[in-house]
Amino acid sequence: MALVLLYVVVLVLVAIVLFGVASVLFGRGEPLPPLPRGTTPTVLPASGVTGADVDSVKFTQTLRGYKTSEVDWVLDRLGQELDQLRGQLSSVHAVAAAAVEADDERHAAAVDDEQEQT
Repeated sequence: MALVLLYVVVLVLVAIVLFGVASVLFGRGEPLPPLPRGTTPTVLPASGVTGADVDSVKFTQTLRGYKTSEVDWVLDRLGQELDQLRGQLSSVHAVAAAAVEADDERHAAAVDDEQEQT
């Protein structure tokens, strides 16, 4: 019985020493002040999101995974950026198509003028 009691005392002492060493190495456990409501450490630039920006995004991990509000925010932000870029691309395509159509009309008019002169 004394041997079991000795094992328990040694085990408790080892646990206390390990806890003390871990506390010294990793800090005393002071909590960080909470972020103001509605803010997040997740950062993306206001415009011009690049692949490197997306690669560097970090989400706060919670008990069940990542904080869904941060993930939703990043996805909404990327969606807006993609919509904006696609809008710009479609306007450039429209201008290019109009220019090609105008060139085709001028070319057709020039061909008609040549045929009338001959």
